[in-house]
Amino acid sequence: MTRILVTGANGQLGSELREIAKREEKNLNFFFSDLPDLDITDKASVEAILREKECRFIVNCAAYTNVDRAEEEPALASKINCDGVRSLAEAAKACACTLIHVSTDYVFNGTQRTPYTEKDPTSPLGVYGRTKLAGEEAMRATGCNGIIIRTAWLYSAFGKNFVKTMLRLADERDTIRVVNDQRGAPTYAADLAAAIVRIIPQLIAQPERGEIYHYSDAGELSWFDFATAIMQQAGKTCRVEPISSAEYPSPTERPAYSVLSKEKIMRRFGVEVPDWRESLDKCLQRLK
Repeated sequence: MTRILVTGANGQLGSELREIAKREEKNLNFFFSDLPDLDITDKASVEAILREKECRFIVNCAAYTNVDRAEEEPALASKINCDGVRSLAEAAKACACTLIHVSTDYVFNGTQRTPYTEKDPTSPLGVYGRTKLAGEEAMRATGCNGIIIRTAWLYSAFGKNFVKTMLRLADERDTIRVVNDQRGAPTYAADLAAAIVRIIPQLIAQPERGEIYHYSDAGELSWFDFATAIMQQAGKTCRVEPISSAEYPSPTERPAYSVLSKEKIMRRFGVEVPDWRESLDKCLQRLK
């Protein structure tokens, strides 16, 4: 039985891993933690729980993810996204654990027009992206066993996310305006959770140290396209109008293009990458 500590367990990805755990996944025993029970920046506490539970893996779902507020709270964002990851990585190394750390497409500046691979140069545009990149670098510097999975546009039936916001607005308004010049691919958190569960046994058989992988659902679209599809597939009558990023002022510049290439993770671990429309439909069915 492989014992796994999930940090940030009350978020979207952690909640989807809980759903998998309820189905009694063979040979995997999950322990879920979040604030206030565990502060990932407290290395001693992390080590203590790893030893107490005899964990062999950590899946880090904890992160400071408010992109705009990070500009006002850079120290807090750095504490969670960088210092916290370093703490987990050092504890993992001390306890002979493997760390699976979840990062973001915001490490890129969005100037490409072809899907970003793991070898493409990073150049984050804001505090959130910089602190997440610093977390990646901190993990790799420790030399602990583990991998980094960058993902994008995460949504699920849990927590706050774009899909749930669009559904709420559809019930409140006749028309909404959504940016049409930022392109990427959404990630259904249940798909990413399933991929992580598939990866864990393979890392037992063939450990890795600091490798980076990309995962999102298949396809390419704008936020406007995504909002339009949500309305159509949910049977909403709310009209979606396209606008430019300049028409939607934000404290943070976001990548104009952040499609991630999934070839490496598919080749190495054989994970499934569903089409984004199929995954959106699954999420909407659950929300009904």
